[in-house]
Amino acid sequence: MADLSCDVAIIGAGTAGLAAERTARKAGAKTLLIDDRFAGTTCASVGCMPSKLLIAAADAAHGIRRASTFGILATKLNVDGCAVMRRLRKERDGFVAATLKSIGKIPEGICVRQRAQFADRTTLTLDDGRKVSAKAIVIAAGARPSVPKPFDGLGDVVLTNETIFELASLPRSVAVIGAGPLGLELAQALARLGVETAVFEQSGHLAALRDADVAKELRSVLGKEFPIHLGVKLDVEKNGQGASFSWSGASTGAASFERILVAAGRPPALHHLNLAATGLATNERGVPKFDPSTLQCGDVPIFLAGDVDAQRPVLHEASSEGAIAGRNAASFPNVRKNKRAVPLSIMFTDPPLATVGSPPSDTTLVGSASYADQGRARIEARNAGLVRIYADHKNGVLTGATLFAPGMDHIAHLFAWAIERGETAAALLALPFYHPTFEEGLKPALRQICQAVQLPNWSISTTWRPPGPDRRIQ
Repeated sequence: MADLSCDVAIIGAGTAGLAAERTARKAGAKTLLIDDRFAGTTCASVGCMPSKLLIAAADAAHGIRRASTFGILATKLNVDGCAVMRRLRKERDGFVAATLKSIGKIPEGICVRQRAQFADRTTLTLDDGRKVSAKAIVIAAGARPSVPKPFDGLGDVVLTNETIFELASLPRSVAVIGAGPLGLELAQALARLGVETAVFEQSGHLAALRDADVAKELRSVLGKEFPIHLGVKLDVEKNGQGASFSWSGASTGAASFERILVAAGRPPALHHLNLAATGLATNERGVPKFDPSTLQCGDVPIFLAGDVDAQRPVLHEASSEGAIAGRNAASFPNVRKNKRAVPLSIMFTDPPLATVGSPPSDTTLVGSASYADQGRARIEARNAGLVRIYADHKNGVLTGATLFAPGMDHIAHLFAWAIERGETAAALLALPFYHPTFEEGLKPALRQICQAVQLPNWSISTTWRPPGPDRRIQ
């Protein structure tokens, strides 16, 4: 078979790889998109969409279970686990089919169904023996589940995000290993669907939060639905069709579970690429060192995009990084720096958790507001949570937020946009807040920032007016 050549070769046909190929081709480059499966994106197949389908089913069950709070007496709840998983896969497969349809529109000759590894900085070797010569290469190989050694020999008792959605029905009990966003999302969903669920985390951290106050509130709220064991060491052994656990550390105990869901992180899928052949310097995780504004590795024509760079493992960032890497690869050596968007991450628990912008520092101003007695949250019997808003101590310009309360999966976008525009806490307070809404609950936190900055007339700007007698402000 004849060797191949191109301007830009892209390894990986996920969200980042597809964006990189499309952008490079639009820039006039001859492209090759190399993937061993072309199975659809992580989001559609084993990530965002199937997990949200499970969460949607869990929310429906939870709504029935708590209907009596509003005087609605529902009949006995019966969760049909087989039906839950059938609908999940049916809808998931539809999302995957849509992705595959878009891949099918890529011009003929660009997609190469092979596994690739580096022979040198501009040459790839395919599994079938062919070589690919490229002027520039984009690595968009994504990430993979990580199964720690204690769970390695437990066979099909162990699940990951790539296998849990293939279960014929819901298990009776699940131990979730890892208290990150994926672990907590799925733990709450499984618990609400009647699965006995517990979360175990070796570190003392929850959802990778850097705001201790919100982390404490998060643990308090979610801990009412399922146990969360932080700072524990596990001993696990196979026990019939399941596994027996014992743990020690911050807490001690023992239990048996039918299944184990390992959600202990997804390291970059770099192990099969023979990066040693490139001579690139790597960090402690084996990721080549790169410039986040260009996604270029050192000064060579190799670029990273998507989950493989272990920076911002979310879909919109993967798409953005693919476009940046594809554009710079196509124009190499004329590489251009790009302004990155405000960091935005959302965990779809109930209440949702969102982190926006930069985490707080020693000099950051912080405004806090509890949702335990917030009006709209009380109306919906969802009155729990805490929001923390961060701003520059000199002028009150918003720099970030950690938001754990009802509606924050939507409100987080407003904060990202406000930070992108350089808005201040005072400017946000001068805007209309409809009553009764979840947005109103932000006002105490914004006021705290304004008071700390001591801006003149912060509470009554040229566009703000005191409320009329028929309006209430929290």
